[in-house]
Amino acid sequence: MKNTLLQFKQIPAFNDNYLWVIIQNHQAWVVDPGDAAPIIALLEKEKLTLKGILITHHHQDHIGGMAQLIAWSEGLGQGPINTIGPLHPNIAPLDRVIGDQDAIELFPGVIAKAISVPGHTLSHMAYYLPQSENVPTPRLYCGDTLFATGCGRLFEGTAEQMYQSLQKFAQLPNETLVCCAHEYTLSNIKFAQHIEPSNHDLSVWAQTAQKMRSAFIPTVPTTIALEKKVNPFMRCDEPSMIKNIQKHVETPLQTSAEVLAVIRKMKDSF
Repeated sequence: MKNTLLQFKQIPAFNDNYLWVIIQNHQAWVVDPGDAAPIIALLEKEKLTLKGILITHHHQDHIGGMAQLIAWSEGLGQGPINTIGPLHPNIAPLDRVIGDQDAIELFPGVIAKAISVPGHTLSHMAYYLPQSENVPTPRLYCGDTLFATGCGRLFEGTAEQMYQSLQKFAQLPNETLVCCAHEYTLSNIKFAQHIEPSNHDLSVWAQTAQKMRSAFIPTVPTTIALEKKVNPFMRCDEPSMIKNIQKHVETPLQTSAEVLAVIRKMKDSF
């Protein structure tokens, strides 16, 4: 009888990226292969067949290794690879272009849901794996939209779009693991404490994260529950946060998206 329980691998790459691999029965899906080499090393070590690739957005550190990874797999005669992601001219032609709420069957009975999350880029997608018999804890592959204690820069989208995207994440189960693409946590925490110094949960998390990094342990993934407690970009509806941010602007803040816009601008120059 085959073991259908999924395995999840987290691969460090470049200076601070994380690449993600989802495995079942010696087959693997890769999320955002910015660098092919460490992924190929894992696939060869674990004797895994590349089944598919999920892309969140078009930035090079998320797609740069895609062609090499496909060529490696085809060179071994492993069969067709499913390439899935958003429509963007910088992304090589995909087998399937996805939209919001589309379902993706990674393995038999294992369905990921695509979530459109514009903000960092306009076509950014996230992938959500709900809890199931084969997925003990739900997982969110969110690219550069949500980080541990932070969010992505607004390169293409608006603050309103980013706010709405993060609100989609806030509706996910609290135990959902936030599998983001960068280890930015300590710098994000430093900024979060600057604008919300009285947040006790944030103070506790700061100590924990510092110990983890000192021991070379990734602070990622976190959980949706933690992000709602410590992440300023997930706390734009909180009266205490609004009060703190209002001090930095002369005009009254009318909406949560306006709060996020101010916080993001402050973070960009912090």
